[in-house]
Amino acid sequence: MSSGSDVAALFSHGRLTTIPRRPARREQLLTHLARTLFETDRDYTESEINDALRTVHEDAAALRRYLVVAGLLARTRDGSSYRRVADASQDSAAAE
Repeated sequence: MSSGSDVAALFSHGRLTTIPRRPARREQLLTHLARTLFETDRDYTESEINDALRTVHEDAAALRRYLVVAGLLARTRDGSSYRRVADASQDSAAAE
């Protein structure tokens, strides 16, 4: 099993070099992005999500879509608001 530090290999000078094709590898990346770019206790507009994602890769729309499909970002039905989905293992550790 790969460790979270392996995600660093996907970046060069703070920028994502490619979005992984392999689902497991892409899931590692998406989990890393969700944890590092978004807080769990606030709502984001689509524009805020895109701005944050563009700090690491130009294709913010693809990354945003992957994050929603992976269940890491929740989107309101009308698309006006996004929220990072709480990571149960991380949240339970923080509560202790």
